[in-house]
Amino acid sequence: MKLPLIDYRQFRLSRLNTPQFRHLKLLLFWPIFSLVFCYLENYRPTVYYAPMRCALDHWIPFCKWFVIPYAFWFLFVGGMLLYTLFYNIPAFRRMMWFIILTYSFALVTYLLFPNCQHLRPTLLGGDLLTRFTAKLYAADTNTNVLPSMHVIGCAALTLACFDAPRLRAKKLHLVMLTLGVLISASTVFVKQHSMLDVLVAIPVSVVLCLIVYRPFPRNRLKQNA
Repeated sequence: MKLPLIDYRQFRLSRLNTPQFRHLKLLLFWPIFSLVFCYLENYRPTVYYAPMRCALDHWIPFCKWFVIPYAFWFLFVGGMLLYTLFYNIPAFRRMMWFIILTYSFALVTYLLFPNCQHLRPTLLGGDLLTRFTAKLYAADTNTNVLPSMHVIGCAALTLACFDAPRLRAKKLHLVMLTLGVLISASTVFVKQHSMLDVLVAIPVSVVLCLIVYRPFPRNRLKQNA
């Protein structure tokens, strides 16, 4: 089994600016992001939220089974962050910068262009998936949806997988790509997002990929192997 690149047991706050540990400062984005997003979701003054809807939404049925890949996204994020943090620091840095830039863009969009969706169906039945979907609806509001951070997050994780040589060597990138597609599709099948949210998230991800991962990544993969 491959050993971690860094022994984090040696970490002290006084060593945060050392070359060995300074990449950990990128993790400070998460509490900052959470505070800003919580404010936008729960505490900002009442504003008009533009409803997101397009013709494609009417052709996409609600499917409660997609709540499984939708929820799996959180494990996907945590798992890839931990893997790169321990086993591929350059990939961790690039993934975090991609997330910082794209999620900051999303927060600015939510601030300047408050948006929402009214696509959620009335949930009927008491089976496990229906109850889980109801809890999801209660925890995750229908506001601040464009662009979809689920889709952007999937792009970040898939790119990180392609950026990590060991994952490419094990063909896990095909599994990650499949998971990314399923999770992105789940956002519209559980009616958490309009197709507009997905269609905006894709070019945002492409542009930031070209910025963060350029040149991507033939010679870089050899260096990180």
